[in-house]
Amino acid sequence: MDRIQLTLDEVRSLATAVFRHHGVSQRQTDAVVDTVTAAERDGCVSHGLFRVPGYIASVASGKVTPDAEPDITDLAPAVVKVDGKNGFAPLALEVGRQPLVRKAKSQGIAALAVTNSYHFAALWPETEALAEAGLVAFAFVSSRSFVAPAGGIKPLYGTNPMSFAWPRDGRPPVVFDQASSASARGEIKIHQREGIPLPDGWGIDSDGNPSNDPKAILGGAQLPFGGHKGAGIALMVELLAGALIGDVFSFEATAADNDDGGPTSGGELIIAIEPLLCVDSSGGPTQLAHAEELFAQILAQDGTRLPSDRRYAARALTPTEGIRIPASLYRELLGLAGGSAH
Repeated sequence: MDRIQLTLDEVRSLATAVFRHHGVSQRQTDAVVDTVTAAERDGCVSHGLFRVPGYIASVASGKVTPDAEPDITDLAPAVVKVDGKNGFAPLALEVGRQPLVRKAKSQGIAALAVTNSYHFAALWPETEALAEAGLVAFAFVSSRSFVAPAGGIKPLYGTNPMSFAWPRDGRPPVVFDQASSASARGEIKIHQREGIPLPDGWGIDSDGNPSNDPKAILGGAQLPFGGHKGAGIALMVELLAGALIGDVFSFEATAADNDDGGPTSGGELIIAIEPLLCVDSSGGPTQLAHAEELFAQILAQDGTRLPSDRRYAARALTPTEGIRIPASLYRELLGLAGGSAH
């Protein structure tokens, strides 16, 4: 497959040109492009430029409000809510981040509820940013119905990812970000685009038969990882990112969606914890120092790595090596930008 090499500055310029060409406000554009560029920088291609046509489809169809200005409300001393006002999630998350940090550092634990927004990205940017502020962080978000419940064959849950981040002194945080399904939706679409069969266990066709065909699974259902264990996590995420914060379940988001290929509306719950307020000051190793003992034990075994190490390795290489995307995607993005990335 022919590929085009781009620097991160070129990634940012190309994505910005696309969003601005389609009337997306500067604030919305900057927030989404930051997320897209970070994904490309860290080798997370299924959440990078690959997602841009879907973002634009939701603007072109009139589903997303391209100049939305999120509204923030204090619900309690340890709870803040951001109404995305029908815009993309990155700006709503940006608006809520510092209030969440302040509440967590004051109260010991705090929650951010983001509602009425369109999330189409990875979750690690949210939790990593909080861990860089010294907080332990969790994030949960649902989507439209793609995943069958354990024992079922029809899509009901979203891929329903969750992310966790742990801060470290003088080192990047330990972060994981994983779907409750056996794979992210974007990974299946990339396999379809590149004509690559899927691994066993990723999904079933519309009749409930196991399949390795991306098209068949996209028309059937994805499977939760680990059977009922992943399904249990998917259920938890539905409740936390839906009922708890007053937003929709995945099946309700699906019913309301216009099927334009872009993100669906939904909620996101983020929980942040201040480690310093979780123990007394009687001495002994700090929580962060104690955690390093565990990390050292993990890494003492051959073949192991910490969650996010692979992303950080890609992050270190990208500024000099750039990124490579399919030429077909580059041409599509140029077209969406009106023929120019400048």
